[in-house]
Amino acid sequence: MSKQMSHLDDIPSTPGKFKMEKSPFVHNRLRWHSSLAKLTFWSFIFLGLILIFFFRSPSSNPLPQDPSRRSLRTYNWGGPAWEKRVRSSARVRSHNGISVLVTGAAGFVGTHVSAALKRRGDGVLGLDNFNDYYDPSLKRARQALLERSGVFIVEGDINDSALLRKLFEVVAFTHVMHLAAQAGVRYAMENPGSYVHSNIAGLVSLLEVCKSANPQPAIVWASSSSVYGLNTKVPFSEKDRTDQPASLYAATKKAGEEIAHTYNHIYGLSLTGLRFFTVYGPWGRPDMAYFFFTRDILKGKSIPIFEAANHGTVARDFTYIDDIVKGCLAALDTAEKSTGSGGKKKGPAQLRVYNLGNTSPVPVSDLVSILERLLKVNAKRDIMKLPRNGDVQFTHANISLAQREFGYKPSTDLQTGLKKFVRWYLSYYNGGKKAAG
Repeated sequence: MSKQMSHLDDIPSTPGKFKMEKSPFVHNRLRWHSSLAKLTFWSFIFLGLILIFFFRSPSSNPLPQDPSRRSLRTYNWGGPAWEKRVRSSARVRSHNGISVLVTGAAGFVGTHVSAALKRRGDGVLGLDNFNDYYDPSLKRARQALLERSGVFIVEGDINDSALLRKLFEVVAFTHVMHLAAQAGVRYAMENPGSYVHSNIAGLVSLLEVCKSANPQPAIVWASSSSVYGLNTKVPFSEKDRTDQPASLYAATKKAGEEIAHTYNHIYGLSLTGLRFFTVYGPWGRPDMAYFFFTRDILKGKSIPIFEAANHGTVARDFTYIDDIVKGCLAALDTAEKSTGSGGKKKGPAQLRVYNLGNTSPVPVSDLVSILERLLKVNAKRDIMKLPRNGDVQFTHANISLAQREFGYKPSTDLQTGLKKFVRWYLSYYNGGKKAAG
């Protein structure tokens, strides 16, 4: 910079007395500046064309900078071949079957529900964004499992309204099983925006498209036992208070129940919320205690066993995946039709919420003991105080309402369910030589 200033100082302050032709240095310098200006100009033009092409290109896949929106990407979808796959997957193959859009289909519950629907001859189309909250390769493996049974999973985000509208244009879904959500209690402290993006904005995006669909589908969606929050009355009943959430995750699920009420009231959408209680089993989520306990016990790592104040027991109403699936299918089968048309309500519509649990809370320490026996390895237990991060001391479901209204009756105890999970885990990770996180 100082060198440039010294050159500029050579130019007299009175240009009229300065003769350009007698200063070849300045002449050459001005020619150099002119060339630089042209080069800069064309560089900007070229850069602009690249940016226009990038943002207009349908095949681009930009990752958002905001981590709360990390799952919303631009995916390739559309076209005759794509529509053919969508229609084929959603085609009903049994008498009186239903056609279901399953969101979060590559997730734990979504995979099992999709497979069960397909087995009985229903039309099933999946939707999933394959985000990286946990190892996406597990989701891809579930996707491959469903592909083999004839279920196509569209890769996309529930906040992509254009994609959702297109799916409803291609297929007149009779039902939606909405399982897509940002799960987990503790992760909310790291990335709260992802919960708002998926569990609130995502639900609204889906309901907006459903309300305008003709015919409107009946919707069953996953709420959570977490909505009971700081409630101390046990077992938890659907009539109990749910206005004291202990985590942001719980708060977003509670918000979802209120949003469902609103869309039911205004637009006549038939909505059924299912409050799941600690679901476990094969193909499960690696962020769940039973899953990472298994991994760490096998690796010889210590595992955290939480206890409440005054050495209180921490217990969960562990519910095996097959029992949850039965509840989901029963909820779909008993869901009444929505009453709206073209976004306008024609009459009162069904609005329900049910607990889906096992009704037998088990202390987490007992869970570990069962895993020790099944794995034939002693766990290194690290007893810790229950952190104030959204975890609650216990969950316990009263399932009498679901039992009475659609015959929900869990039949798998924790010992039996964990045995099936461990068999799958050892086969998937050791048999396939995969690394378990």
